[in-house]
Amino acid sequence: MGRLLATLSLLAVTLAFLLPDHPADLLSAYWLRLPLELPLLLAAIMVLPNRAARPLAIALAGLAVAVTVLKVADLMTLSALQRRVNPYLDSHLIWNGWHFLSGAFGKVAAGLALLALALAFAGLLALLATGLTRLTRPLGHPNAAAPRRGAFILAGWVLVALAFHLAERAALPRAPADDGSLARIKAASLTRVLSKRVGETLRSVADLRVFAAGLSIVPGEAPAQRPLPLLTGKDVVLVFVESYGRSAVEDEAYAPRITTRLTAAEAALRGSGHVMASTYARSPTAGGMSWLAHATFLSGLKVDSQARYDLLMRSDHASLNRLFREAGWETSAIMPAITMDWPEAAYFGYDRVLAAADLAYRGAPFNWITMPDQYTLDAFDRLVLAPARSAARPVMAEIALISSHAPWTPVPHLVNWEDVGDGTIFTPQTLGSETPRQVWSDPQKVRDHYVRTIDYSLETVFDFIRRDAGDTLYIVLGDHQPAAIITGLDASRDVPVHLISRDPQLIDHILARGLTPGLLLGNSTGASSATSTSRPMEDLRDLLLGDTRP
Repeated sequence: MGRLLATLSLLAVTLAFLLPDHPADLLSAYWLRLPLELPLLLAAIMVLPNRAARPLAIALAGLAVAVTVLKVADLMTLSALQRRVNPYLDSHLIWNGWHFLSGAFGKVAAGLALLALALAFAGLLALLATGLTRLTRPLGHPNAAAPRRGAFILAGWVLVALAFHLAERAALPRAPADDGSLARIKAASLTRVLSKRVGETLRSVADLRVFAAGLSIVPGEAPAQRPLPLLTGKDVVLVFVESYGRSAVEDEAYAPRITTRLTAAEAALRGSGHVMASTYARSPTAGGMSWLAHATFLSGLKVDSQARYDLLMRSDHASLNRLFREAGWETSAIMPAITMDWPEAAYFGYDRVLAAADLAYRGAPFNWITMPDQYTLDAFDRLVLAPARSAARPVMAEIALISSHAPWTPVPHLVNWEDVGDGTIFTPQTLGSETPRQVWSDPQKVRDHYVRTIDYSLETVFDFIRRDAGDTLYIVLGDHQPAAIITGLDASRDVPVHLISRDPQLIDHILARGLTPGLLLGNSTGASSATSTSRPMEDLRDLLLGDTRP
């Protein structure tokens, strides 16, 4: 039994060291690599005295589990957020993951899943620690053959490594000419993995120091900015469409439906007297963490981590909302996804925040989605836009539309605007739909539901704008690309941005900044162009601001 346990432990440690940290490598020849340090550690466990060998065996078990946890975290964040996990910056992902899973699948199911994961790692640690200690010398029985056994292991490992290397050279494309014969094997080196993580952490610390130093600039030393004169007297409405990314416009699985929607919306908006300009922007995030995109646009700074976001929230850096409020606009935030306290609102400087409870939706929720986008926009019109226009005061508003947020079921549909009321009309739309578990059990269903919710959100927001007879500049943009299950692992972080107004002079001014006329970013046939350039999202707010320096 002891030998079997030791053998299983050796196999588990080897697999832990070999486990890829990128989803694309899970079904590749990546597994043909061997970690270089493992035979040295195993030989040391076998030949060292017990007082040194047993702690080393336990440490190796802990290291194998830690490496496994880190790699599994990378696999999850690459699949969800299209980036690797950063232990220094990403501790908040635990809470965010719980919030999403419990909202989409229920607290019991989410709790059981997390408990099972924790027990699996704890069991692995116990198995490895017990099994690896079996490799040490028997207590009270010095083993003169131990050095020879260690040497035999090392020699055998070298032969196996060479065999694997030859197989790998046949299975994988040839390495560059300057790549040594052991380079591919070294790719599985634990030392390389850990040193890379340490380097990332040190770079993150330095990056945050630079970002914090930029935030500490005395306001009087920075160029003063205020809204463009062309915006005087106009309402300015910033609308974030959840998960509306470039892939929705260009991926062949979604483009026919979304480009048809954009083409129809452009024609309808032109018929109602609107003019449009569009571009692509590079979001600071992908797959989630929408608040980073909101903060990036409103601050004019690249906020690509929770740590940067937290620093920004504690700073005096002027947000776009504050600049408009100081210039005489009434600033509002319409946030249907906010169901708890939101202390960060103090930084942004809104005159008024309408969270989920403030919007008084009485219909049934769409799983995690508190209310459909049509109700959110109708409530904005009733509670913010109409009263401000009656008082002849311009509005600067930020709206988060969430119907296209995962899990993308049920899929809403548009009703007559006059019938929206308190939202109870939407309750029948939530009945009889597939559950998140049913949808997410089939990748094709997930993609189908995704594009349908994006189509609904775009139809809703563009129809709302078409019906608005006011003097308003609308900025409609995606917050980020969806998860990799929708876009693939190598998708860009670009999102579409559309600026819409009845003022041709204003749109001409914006077009002069390098944007494209209309809603479609492509040629005259309406086909989207994969070569369309993008700009950083942090540069977008400058489209609305002018420098007050003489």
